[in-house]
Amino acid sequence: MTRLLTALLVVFAAASPALAQKADPPRLRSAVTVTGDVVRIGDLVENAGSLADVAAYRAPDLGTTGSVSAAEVLEVLRAHDVVLVDTAGVKNIEVTRASRVITRDDIEQRIMRAYAGRYGLGDPDRFAVTFDREPRTLYVEPQDDLDLVSAAYDPRTTRFDITLRMRGAAEAYMRYTGTLVEMVPAVTLNRPVNVGEIIKSSDLTLEKRPKHEVGGDAVKTLAEAAGLSARQSLRAGVPLKRTDLTRPDVVKRDDFVTLVYEVPGIMLTVRGKALDNGAVGDIISVSNLQSKRPVQGIVDGPGRVTITTSATPIATAGLAPAAASPRNE
Repeated sequence: MTRLLTALLVVFAAASPALAQKADPPRLRSAVTVTGDVVRIGDLVENAGSLADVAAYRAPDLGTTGSVSAAEVLEVLRAHDVVLVDTAGVKNIEVTRASRVITRDDIEQRIMRAYAGRYGLGDPDRFAVTFDREPRTLYVEPQDDLDLVSAAYDPRTTRFDITLRMRGAAEAYMRYTGTLVEMVPAVTLNRPVNVGEIIKSSDLTLEKRPKHEVGGDAVKTLAEAAGLSARQSLRAGVPLKRTDLTRPDVVKRDDFVTLVYEVPGIMLTVRGKALDNGAVGDIISVSNLQSKRPVQGIVDGPGRVTITTSATPIATAGLAPAAASPRNE
């Protein structure tokens, strides 16, 4: 522990309180916490009366603890004609200077708040800050805080230059420089994927990437990509875009399929041959193998196409009733 600096010179000619006559005599404290840079008699001594606000010593540095001997305190009291003091067995008084600790994270958060919503940047929770020189921990008065003086940012290089001032200490200015990047969710592949290959959840990773690398068309959740197929060959580690993906074809051109026509009370089916590729929900053309006429239908599963209402007059020609198709409604 650091020693307190020598006692400040305190001369108060009018200060001659009759503390010895009080019912509760002055009593030394064993440990105290002070704010500000001065230790007063009232900090060190209970029942100090009118001497409570008299400066006695310089306080330790912010956030540190020092000590002063009981003998030194008694000397200060005797200078003010106070002789009868209850030392309470105290030999040394520990004095701690109260402080607020401002850490690197606190400084980073203050910088992120300063840039939120400016220069095209968004939510500060998405920012990643890198300092050119790591900020040191600051010990300040409990009421002090960081105020913004100036802030500059270059969106092209992502570099920032900011100056903060410690409130309560007019000359305490801190300048910080570095890079600040807005990070957004991005889905990447953990393996290369070929054209037409269906992507599984296990092929995907959700991570945060710089916004300028991802773009507005980025896939942001695993659910958006799982089960879709690649429009083109895709590399691992590259943020996926919606235009990279498509619904997988469950019917291929020249596949044999089941054509289904269903209305309340009856369902007709016939074999057909796909004339197009199609994913679930796509409208494709199918050749009716009985009538040899093309019809259009909606792909509703692997090898299954449901005839659309507009194609009913053509589709029903050559359709055979399915087994036990008449139903009671």
